[in-house]
Amino acid sequence: MSLYSRNKGKALERNQKLSILFVCTGNICRSPTAEGVVRRRLALDGLGDQVAVASAGTHGYHVGEAPDIRAVEAARHRGVDLSALRARRVDADDFQRYDMVLAMDREHLDFLRRLAPPQHRDRVQLFLDYAPDHKGHDVPDPYYGSEDQFDTVLDLIEAAADGLLDEVHRRLGRKAG
Repeated sequence: MSLYSRNKGKALERNQKLSILFVCTGNICRSPTAEGVVRRRLALDGLGDQVAVASAGTHGYHVGEAPDIRAVEAARHRGVDLSALRARRVDADDFQRYDMVLAMDREHLDFLRRLAPPQHRDRVQLFLDYAPDHKGHDVPDPYYGSEDQFDTVLDLIEAAADGLLDEVHRRLGRKAG
């Protein structure tokens, strides 16, 4: 179950200091994969209780559905469980709930910047900007592609997750100090 569903729209639980929302089109391929990968990395780093992680889509095509089975299987092969996640659509309140809103591609980035209240537009970023070798690039949509494309998406997400975790450590260090 996604954090959003568990907390009825409240992103932060009592001990959490930072919140991250990943956004793609339908919330069944890229963004739930990013949610799962980052959530697992945070848990391995001992930060799972300090950082809220969720995902959403720009469109409501798949609201309530589980992630695409190809995404679930590709993630499972790398030790990431997406099976409990369910798709939802991003809404304007998310910009108050989440400290970071990370877009999978530039189309999502533009959509989110238009949706965000002016005072929260700085929270919206392109996810791959956290991957030094892929800054400014999109995470390609694997939905109409082959199973190999889901592995490519995972490679990109894992590369960006490394940089994002560095940023999380930086932000938590600043907040704790």
